[in-house]
Amino acid sequence: MKHTLILIITLSFGFGQSLNKNEKEIQKFVEKNTNEAIDLLEKIVNINSGSLNIKGNQKVGKILQKDLDKLGFNTYWVTYPKEVKRSGHLFAEMRGGKGKKITMVGHLDTVFEKDHPFQNFLRQGNKAYGPGVDDNKSGIVSMLYVMKALDHIGKLKDMNLTLVFIGDEEKLGAHSSIVRKELIDAGKWADIGLGFEGATGIETGTIARRSASSWILTTTGIQGHSSQVFSETLGYGAIFEASRIINSFREKLAEEEYLTFNPGVIVGGTDTNYDPVNAKGIAFGKTNVVSQSVTVHGGIRTISIKQLEDAIKSMEKIASNNLPGTTAKIEFKTSYPPMEPTKANYALLDKLEEVNLALGYGNLEPLDPSKRGAADISFIAPYVDAALAGMGPDGQGAHSADEWLDLTSFPKTTTRSAILIYRLTK
Repeated sequence: MKHTLILIITLSFGFGQSLNKNEKEIQKFVEKNTNEAIDLLEKIVNINSGSLNIKGNQKVGKILQKDLDKLGFNTYWVTYPKEVKRSGHLFAEMRGGKGKKITMVGHLDTVFEKDHPFQNFLRQGNKAYGPGVDDNKSGIVSMLYVMKALDHIGKLKDMNLTLVFIGDEEKLGAHSSIVRKELIDAGKWADIGLGFEGATGIETGTIARRSASSWILTTTGIQGHSSQVFSETLGYGAIFEASRIINSFREKLAEEEYLTFNPGVIVGGTDTNYDPVNAKGIAFGKTNVVSQSVTVHGGIRTISIKQLEDAIKSMEKIASNNLPGTTAKIEFKTSYPPMEPTKANYALLDKLEEVNLALGYGNLEPLDPSKRGAADISFIAPYVDAALAGMGPDGQGAHSADEWLDLTSFPKTTTRSAILIYRLTK
């Protein structure tokens, strides 16, 4: 990110290009305790914590909570009514009264429920495989060992920190206004937000994440014999109308940077029944009968609130310009807001790059926002002065049975995070 020779030379003699005594101790501590951390990672990966497994999520959280209590954090659970059917979230607070206030966020749950065949931790050389080993159990273990490293140098109790371990990141149990209220409050309290989902290599930093919203399009037509399709009596039918709308979305919006949308499920015919919760349905129709109903369920991702609002307006306008004999309605639901690429986020990435260079890891470049999905850091990003995501260890294959973690990345990203927090809070 530093693009001139002069600036690089200047920095090489400055704060960011060398480690002080405390920072060297942080590095030594993390490296010395990496095997212990990996053992803990194995332990919690082998505990199923699919989003719907309340007991599993709580078991993972209580393991972390025990260590955080020993470090002097005030820990507590935020829980919700039984009908939400989720574990709730673990919070840990340190109020030392010095430096920047930082909120850190990771999640306890995984996409793998108890009936999924992918259940166990497996180590092969410098790789570890297992459900959530990358997304996000290595991240929450890293959060714990960042705290242990800061405690080791005697600085932890001087800091103002809030750690949040979310229990339903992969599948929200209720509307975000309910199950993310306390997280948003932690963002409003903080100056800096750090998300501990996995890194994408030691040479990139995440300054933005796109939103995650869904939409449901329903169209109706007049049922009748197909010999009269396109006539004034029957019009075009529900399937033609749905097809027109979807194709118009593509023609109008597909080229806009960072905007993506996808019709993931379509159910149409004479009689239809669609279950939006499970994204599945049944349909009956005949080739000689004009279709009466269609449901299309899709997703949309944007880089900013404005981009989302503009896209919704365009899609609603397209849906309202109906073919003869048809009607259409489109509804939107936002699950995760975007984390926008602000100037302050870039400035915070510069500070992380200084740490990267001091550790000998090289320069950092901002990651293309289209390479990352939505995450809980986006709920606090609008309220803090600056935010970064992807602070956890590096892995691949999240949400698949090939999910793996680069074990060599754990001490690197954990050390880097600890030193950044130390510098921000001095």
